[in-house]
Amino acid sequence: MYHKLNDTNINISFPTPFIIFITGEIPSFKLIETKTVFSFLDIQPTSEGHALIIPKYHGAKLHNIPDEHLADILPVTRKLTKVLGLDDDTTGYNLLQNNGKIAHQEVDHVHFHLIPKRDAKTGLVVGWPAQETDFDKLGKYHKELLKKLEDLD
Repeated sequence: MYHKLNDTNINISFPTPFIIFITGEIPSFKLIETKTVFSFLDIQPTSEGHALIIPKYHGAKLHNIPDEHLADILPVTRKLTKVLGLDDDTTGYNLLQNNGKIAHQEVDHVHFHLIPKRDAKTGLVVGWPAQETDFDKLGKYHKELLKKLEDLD
């Protein structure tokens, strides 16, 4: 099945709901659309104003998306924080992006959740199972990562 998206045919055997929203085949509560990004209200929100911001380029995980298709994500998110009334000193919000089923990704298309946190009962609830720091181990790991970053260039 081919879906028309930005004058490009995308061959997707089983299109994600997000592709179908972008193409307009099924309606969504669209908020902002740019050449590379589509945003809409979540239909199963954790709080009022819970929105999704997605690249139009199809990819299951963040590393599958070219940089140019990610460039509008944060500017669109920032604009949404203003219209949702999240740009004050008393309201909080989370920007969540999961990669892979084991990391709680439900739809295999990169997406960012903008989740307003206006009170303790609504919005995202997060546990953070922090580990004790082994500075020697962390230092070695840091050096390994720096080497890998060097090799990328």
